[in-house]
Amino acid sequence: MAKICFLLQRRFAYTGHAMAIILKKKYGIRDFCGYVKLRESLDFLISQKDIKYSKLLLEEDIIARYKDEPLDVEYLKYLEAKYGLPNLWPYIEVDRIVRYNMLVREYPYNTPHYTHEEMMRIVQVTTKAIIAFLRDERPNVVCFSVVGSISSMLLYHIAKKEGIQTLLIRNSCIGNKYSLTENYERIEYADNAFSDIRVNRDRHKKYILQAEKFLTDFRNKPSPYSVVVTPEGRPINRKRQFSFLLPNKIFGSIRWFFKMIYSYYTGPHREDYSTIKPWHYVWDRLKRKARVLIGFDDLYDEVDFAEDFAFFPLQYQPEVSTMLYSPFYQDQLWLIKQIARSLPIHFKLYVKEHPAMFGYRPRLYYKELKKIPNVKLIRPTIVSFELIRNAKLITTNLGTPGWEGLFMKKPVITFGHAFYNTLPFVKRCREIENLPWIVKDQLENFKYDEQMLIDFIAALLEESADVDLIQLWSIEGGDDLEKKKKELEPLVDLMAEKIGLRPVMGS
Repeated sequence: MAKICFLLQRRFAYTGHAMAIILKKKYGIRDFCGYVKLRESLDFLISQKDIKYSKLLLEEDIIARYKDEPLDVEYLKYLEAKYGLPNLWPYIEVDRIVRYNMLVREYPYNTPHYTHEEMMRIVQVTTKAIIAFLRDERPNVVCFSVVGSISSMLLYHIAKKEGIQTLLIRNSCIGNKYSLTENYERIEYADNAFSDIRVNRDRHKKYILQAEKFLTDFRNKPSPYSVVVTPEGRPINRKRQFSFLLPNKIFGSIRWFFKMIYSYYTGPHREDYSTIKPWHYVWDRLKRKARVLIGFDDLYDEVDFAEDFAFFPLQYQPEVSTMLYSPFYQDQLWLIKQIARSLPIHFKLYVKEHPAMFGYRPRLYYKELKKIPNVKLIRPTIVSFELIRNAKLITTNLGTPGWEGLFMKKPVITFGHAFYNTLPFVKRCREIENLPWIVKDQLENFKYDEQMLIDFIAALLEESADVDLIQLWSIEGGDDLEKKKKELEPLVDLMAEKIGLRPVMGS
């Protein structure tokens, strides 16, 4: 019988636990272990009675060990030889807290809390703990919600070296569809299904018909895969940004703040590396609210669909979309400069802020962007679909506007591990000096293939489960566990299929 390990990442700890319950009741799995992030998540997992985890390893306890850990350069060289990509820096660069001190501080703060030597010691203690954990527990499968820190990336690569199956949950960007993959650089199972569909279309007719309908519906009425990523789903104006001051909310905001202070000073683990200090929380948010109060209206440019333009949507930061999937293009301001100089001379580059980043980037960021002669900064309230529809070219690290651009038959250039790079008419820029030639080729020689896109969408539909994971993720703590279990069952069934499990009798 299989033993399953979950990366129980922050709020996903409650979702992952609900998945474990389904695996136990429906598939008879009894053996579980977990790598946990956040002490409150660990407290919940210890207090619950549904699953007896053989071991729960808490990241905060592991990171704390670095203070007493002697630096062993020879051991690090050994780790680099065995797990390097090709060195150990990618493990550090993907970690928002250790590398940039973000999450405990708010973007755009990016001053590391740790020295180079301390970072090396953190890698050292984390690697030792994960190797020992995997060899002691011997799970058959490790399930990931995300690979976005030193620990999760080490857990992923060490598990692979140990011959342990890895399953990463990936958003398919088709409604509430989520896929699984064993390789975080692509959606591997969907890629395999796509290859089979291309030669055995009759076998997959059901999903091809669904893909054709999805594409037709999207073109008739474009809609995002989630309202969370739209202007409507985010507070992108002063009124919504300051709604916490409304009479019906102000007392709740004050009560929540004092509760935060009380928890911090009475809690026994306020020195955990992931703990947010109340004064940092207040100061960072005051600065953000001040930016919103001053506003950005004077920096925005008007849209002119009569001119030729390329579109670049700014990515949310800090996030795995840039830190893991597009690590050498994290500096989006620098990247925009390279794209702008690679366009035909009469082109404009339209740049639009991510709705979730409104108020986070300082005015200086946008002022620097506007120094580029052929760049226009577009209001975040503008719906991206109209920009995509009228653009001559979509450029993106790996964002959904590139995916949606394909639905509208637009040439797309990516700068990272976009799952849709599988399609040969999508061009990925791996070397920036080649970008002007890639732009020229996409503008002059782009050959869209409708049937190939339909087949790829069909592969994603076939290898996905329908689950509103974003909404489930937002449910606080262990609340509404029954709702989580009901909603998660299709995803767990897909996971069981990949592991080779069968439902037990009577489930």
